[in-house]
Amino acid sequence: MMDLVTSFLNLVVPPATMMMLAFSWPALCFINACEWVYNTLYTIEDMNGKVVIITGASSGIGEQIAYEYAKRRANLVLVARREQRLRAISEKARYLGANSAIVIAADVVKEDDCRRFVNETVNFYGRVDHLVNAASLGHTFYFDEVTDSSVFPILLDINFWGNVYPTFVALPYLHQSNGRVIVNASVENWLPLPRMSLYAAAKAALVNFYETLRLEVNNDVGITIATHGWIGGEMTRGKFMLEEGAEMQWKEEREVQASGGPVEEFARLIVSGACRGDAYVKYPSWHDTFLLFRVFAPNVLNWSFRLLLSTHGTRRTSMVGVGKPITEGGTGRYLMETTSPRKLPAGPITFSKTE
Repeated sequence: MMDLVTSFLNLVVPPATMMMLAFSWPALCFINACEWVYNTLYTIEDMNGKVVIITGASSGIGEQIAYEYAKRRANLVLVARREQRLRAISEKARYLGANSAIVIAADVVKEDDCRRFVNETVNFYGRVDHLVNAASLGHTFYFDEVTDSSVFPILLDINFWGNVYPTFVALPYLHQSNGRVIVNASVENWLPLPRMSLYAAAKAALVNFYETLRLEVNNDVGITIATHGWIGGEMTRGKFMLEEGAEMQWKEEREVQASGGPVEEFARLIVSGACRGDAYVKYPSWHDTFLLFRVFAPNVLNWSFRLLLSTHGTRRTSMVGVGKPITEGGTGRYLMETTSPRKLPAGPITFSKTE
């Protein structure tokens, strides 16, 4: 009997849901627009004198977020591993209007480091109002080409634990200030894209963690999940930062020439949305249309990606140290700039960190 009921629901519920959504969509859009206008006019948070911790602040989205908070006269705590780079950003942030800006060199995948920079913030300012988790690490390799799995925990540590640890340590202080956590997520958490398997898995875990945490903290602490598509920062330019300053850059012809949207615009939307109390910030928002295909017609989405990739010639790889030729049917150049690096992992090292 239960099998019959399940079969009936499988046939009826999807088309019924689509029809209900189609009829209710205009009303939902109107309600969302009214809510956005109300929040913009009456509930926007004044950040003057508020304390904002930004991880991954030495480049990319994290850097631009720092500038946006600076324009709102916040007190900034900039966290990354590149201290010299942070100092230059803090000077610019003060020029743009930040009340103050301090820099703390720390690694977000180490709980002790996270505890240290949160405690230093509280000791200096006495509070934490916003925590922005902007550190992220991407990659552009095919999973079946990897011969050394030592890079796997690095990717998962930064993209998942590098957000969880700062949140875990800062949460008691955010409860006290009724503060907010801002998360740098990505459309890859639900939209499958080739050569980003581990990155997508980590982002999916990250989003689910914060969606659950949102329910647990109720309204005591706000959570804004910022989801971006293809952003033109260091990640999409192929730059990766190792500990102690070793930079790896791989330049190659991509299978798909994707033009990323401006980092500055995404950062502005994130900060504006966080100050309005938005639960989600999406840039660009048209990526949501793929979600309908993902839920109701996943085969169409998969066929589209396969067709798109197959029309751009032979498969190329951006991998180094995978036990296969660096390029297949193409040429590439590998550039290494280093200042006292640690020993590099033997496996793939072509990924990028926005920190």
